[in-house]
Amino acid sequence: MSAVKLDGKATAAAIKAEVKERVEALKAKGVTPGLGTILVGDDPASAVYVAGKHRDCAEVGISSLRVDLPQDASVDDVKDAIRRLNEDPACTGYILQLPLPQGMPTDELIGLIDPRKDADGLHPANLGQLVLSGTTLPQTPLPCTPRGILELGRRGGVNFDGANVCIVGQGTTAGRPLSLLLTNMEVNATVDCCHIGTRDTAEHTKRADIVVVATGVAGLLKPDMVKPGAAVFDVGVTRKMNPETGKAKIYGDVDPEVANVAAYMTPNPGGVGPMTRAMLLVNVVEIAEHMAEANEK
Repeated sequence: MSAVKLDGKATAAAIKAEVKERVEALKAKGVTPGLGTILVGDDPASAVYVAGKHRDCAEVGISSLRVDLPQDASVDDVKDAIRRLNEDPACTGYILQLPLPQGMPTDELIGLIDPRKDADGLHPANLGQLVLSGTTLPQTPLPCTPRGILELGRRGGVNFDGANVCIVGQGTTAGRPLSLLLTNMEVNATVDCCHIGTRDTAEHTKRADIVVVATGVAGLLKPDMVKPGAAVFDVGVTRKMNPETGKAKIYGDVDPEVANVAAYMTPNPGGVGPMTRAMLLVNVVEIAEHMAEANEK
């Protein structure tokens, strides 16, 4: 038995083609969606990720606005960048790239983003809408990584309806909002949440139909921790530098041998990561569509 590969790259490419058509329809109405990014500091992974987002925008016809601040930028500098994007009519939605440099008040700064322009879906008001909307998913932006996991699974043949899902890791960008998304009645999953205080993680993962691992601990999920036939989503990323080549290699949270037990499995890289970027584009286009509908009324 070898797991079916849930190909995030191919699925993201299909979604981008759909987004491009929606962008063209918006432009026909005189609306051009615009994605903004605020990058603070010189984290290499963040710089690569932001550059990729702007390439995605160019592919689908979304305009992009990029604000890069130095490592020694002050909190007031970041607040000023947020204010400018909040007020810029060319910016439909934007993100504050995480992680911020040490000492930056991340939650406070995210809270300053106009919720209507929160392309990452991480503003407290939008997360609150996800909490409150128990029967149908809200019209406000959804968190990109959780939405990408759900979309990748659905398009790949994974059935979440009535499934037992174990989420390992309760971070604010993936695990925690994913648990909210999957327990919405429109998705209708039963969710088991594991975290650093869980006594026996394997006890939980072995009874799950779907396992999502988002911890940043390389190879955490082993084959004997997975029920045969389960679907496994590998979200966490660990980068290890090869001292001989000077290049970093990416490792996921899931042991590659899990593919011999699971029925479905995402590669890492090439699984959830591309879907996160694709969902960012979807969020921006949906914000623009809602704005266009409001203006037509």
